[in-house]
Amino acid sequence: MSTTSGDIHPLAEQRAVEAFIWGLPAVNFERMVEAFGRLGGAFNQVLYWSRPLDGHNQSLTPNPDTVYFMPFFDLTDGPVVIEVPAANRGSITGSIMNSWQCALEDVGPAGADAGAGGRYVVVPPAYDGSAGAGGDIVLHCDTIRGYALLRSNIVSGSEADVATSVAYGKGIKFHRLDEKGETSDTEFVDAAGQVFDSQIPYNREYFESLNRIVQAEPWLPRDRATIQTLETLGIVRGRPFTPAEALQRVFDKAAQTARAYLDKRYEIFFDPPFLPGTHWAVPAPKEVIEGQQSGYADKDRYPTDDRGALFSFIFFSAKRLGGGQFYLMAIEDANGAAFDGANCYRLTVPRDPPVTLYWSLTVYNRETHTLFTNTPRCSRASNAEDLQHNSDRSTDIFIGPAAPDGLESNWVPTDPAAKFEVLFRLYGPTEALFNKTWRLPDIAPS
Repeated sequence: MSTTSGDIHPLAEQRAVEAFIWGLPAVNFERMVEAFGRLGGAFNQVLYWSRPLDGHNQSLTPNPDTVYFMPFFDLTDGPVVIEVPAANRGSITGSIMNSWQCALEDVGPAGADAGAGGRYVVVPPAYDGSAGAGGDIVLHCDTIRGYALLRSNIVSGSEADVATSVAYGKGIKFHRLDEKGETSDTEFVDAAGQVFDSQIPYNREYFESLNRIVQAEPWLPRDRATIQTLETLGIVRGRPFTPAEALQRVFDKAAQTARAYLDKRYEIFFDPPFLPGTHWAVPAPKEVIEGQQSGYADKDRYPTDDRGALFSFIFFSAKRLGGGQFYLMAIEDANGAAFDGANCYRLTVPRDPPVTLYWSLTVYNRETHTLFTNTPRCSRASNAEDLQHNSDRSTDIFIGPAAPDGLESNWVPTDPAAKFEVLFRLYGPTEALFNKTWRLPDIAPS
């Protein structure tokens, strides 16, 4: 199976499809690294947004109702420390992950520090040195690189509250472990107002990113069977990646085949729904959630197809899903029809939502799983200062190409030329969500 000539083995496309699906969580991470680099950022710096996200952010299903801080670490030169401030004038919801986006630990009130703040010391594979001082939370990482997704929660969408959330988030400290106790200043890179595009490329470009992962990271024992598959595609650790044009065309075709397959698996995730009788689902199979939390410790389970489908539309995983946040997603309305941006819809969020922080509803482009770039906003949340509520304390959210008269503050605009999907987030979820005594109704045409 040649990679430098025009002779292509008949198995090349099949193997490229399998490699595409297998590598998605790591390529998803690599694409964020590459997007950060285009903004002038680098490893061992903190990428952040000094205001809530808008369409400039083209990552996969991000939250536009919080303030993101993302430390990217490289352990080549030894352990790093991520210090999370105590939850007093603010709070952090998030996790620290390896380059396959498997959570090492959650942080903040729902994490290992339980809101008291803490020093998380991330150590590289096979590290045998001193790993921090007493009271440090030591995390053993099985990859060289990784990142943390830290959300500095916003009390309201007012400029003052956003500024407070940003200032609190900048209390995060990120530096190399120094046994002498000396620390360097944390370097923050602000991406607000700049294009941050980490979309998955469904063409030959994907395999360039996959090769960068193979060059940078050790082989995990569970993935050793993939080594020769990638070798037949010209991706070999320690060697340059120089595929011939004929193989590049195979990559283009394989990427599109993988995309169609992954989209079908994505749709399967919605059956059965989380709330019976509705179209709201947790679009992540149980085996993938447990695998992401344990590093796929179950030797009889390795759901690479479902993992690939999941990371084709999200980034991030939590050590304990449901501790700090929970997600419900819908791709169809109350009648079972796919959401269409040319139509108008209404969701009534019942009173007493089961959250200690806030809930939010976000509309994404169904094809790309990203925020729309041609709408004034893509979400509404309970922490929006201008949100209007009904007399019974329920809240109506309107979704469509035009706002209802007098209710613009409760409106999420759509692109009339595009299909969309909806993600309903619950931060600080409470028991009423999980025992289903509180139920979110379907989104209905209006």
